Amino acid sequence: MDRLTRLEATLWSVALPGFAQLLGGKFLKGALLVFLEFLINVNSNFNEAIMHSFLWEIEEAFQVIDYQWLLFYPCIYMFAMWDAYKSASKESSRYDFLPFVFIAYFVTVGLMISSKITIFGISLGPVFLPMLFLIPGLLSGWMIRELLIRYQERFRKIS
Repeated sequence: MDRLTRLEATLWSVALPGFAQLLGGKFLKGALLVFLEFLINVNSNFNEAIMHSFLWEIEEAFQVIDYQWLLFYPCIYMFAMWDAYKSASKESSRYDFLPFVFIAYFVTVGLMISSKITIFGISLGPVFLPMLFLIPGLLSGWMIRELLIRYQERFRKIS
């Protein structure tokens, strides 16, 4: 992925998991990620749930979503983003994966509890609540990454 910067690679992965890998010449991995995204998206009815959510038809979004398929989506999505980010970076920390892992975890938890949680009496549904859970996932993953990097640097100074 010499042609892509970290930001470009990550944003292409946001657009569609696997695009950055395809642009970087990793055709098998890119095609596999695009296929998995398509398979999960279609079988979970995710696009229909997104449409209902943006029209604020939250109950319809809950009715069309297939959680058994959709629970795979955050992990595939974040793996594709991490792989693109890692491949596009010449220098990286061994802990760069942590924000992506924590985002996948928090978004999955947000998805699982989306039918149970209301904010100010309003249900955000299976699309918007998991999107909100991205923020604490990113923050906690980034903070743990920073703490581990600082701990590692101090340990090297002592040794």
